[in-house]
Amino acid sequence: MTWLFLICAFTAIGCGLISGFFLTFSDFLMRALKMSEVSTGIEVMQIINVEVWKSVTIVLLWGFVAITAGLGGYAYFNLPGPSQPYILFGSASYIIGVLGISYLFNIPLNDRLAALDFNSPAAATYWRETYLPRWTFWNYLRATAAGTTAICFLIASILLA
Repeated sequence: MTWLFLICAFTAIGCGLISGFFLTFSDFLMRALKMSEVSTGIEVMQIINVEVWKSVTIVLLWGFVAITAGLGGYAYFNLPGPSQPYILFGSASYIIGVLGISYLFNIPLNDRLAALDFNSPAAATYWRETYLPRWTFWNYLRATAAGTTAICFLIASILLA
């Protein structure tokens, strides 16, 4: 099962990186945008939300959806033993906590922000009262979910070693 050990270890490292990416945003980047002029913060976030789809981060983010789903399916059907629950829980954590939260909460908030003129009073109200608190909350949960996945796959890889 060397191949499974290696994939689990790779997934642990990758999901740890994704968790750090989300944590960076919630911990200090969003605070910095909040401290800037409202229109500047909105404009920069609008740009980030376009550019992130062209980045290696998005390839990793969605690539680990496929990897965790595949590993979860493999573990469920073919891997009885102590590593199975860690792989299953880690997979569920990533798929629900990263993919699910992204599509149910963060992406719709981004889409609404993208539709607003960054200089408008409506955008400023949305930014302060809705976008910043909600987006940051959901993003912290994504960081936690990706971190949980990393821990689960680290434990699974140790059990497989």
